[in-house]
Amino acid sequence: MKIKPLADRVLIQPTPAEETTIAGIIIPDSAKEKPLRGTVLAAGEGTKDEKMQVKEGDQVLYGKYAGTEIEVEGEKYLIMRQSDILAVVE
Repeated sequence: MKIKPLADRVLIQPTPAEETTIAGIIIPDSAKEKPLRGTVLAAGEGTKDEKMQVKEGDQVLYGKYAGTEIEVEGEKYLIMRQSDILAVVE
């Protein structure tokens, strides 16, 4: 299945949460923090008022509660507005 975001929306694949600490302690699922970083898989065309500044393949940082989580074929993704993205990581 292929997903194409509309307008100023962006499809992001979140970076997996850390499984262990630096010291080697395994973190249980209940204690894992929601990832705040991900990879842009697809971006819409933008709107007449807002040009798209992110593109496919960009590593981005976003807010803790940004976007809507969806699951497609067992994979979890986020769809959010471009304005919910805080920064592009280079």
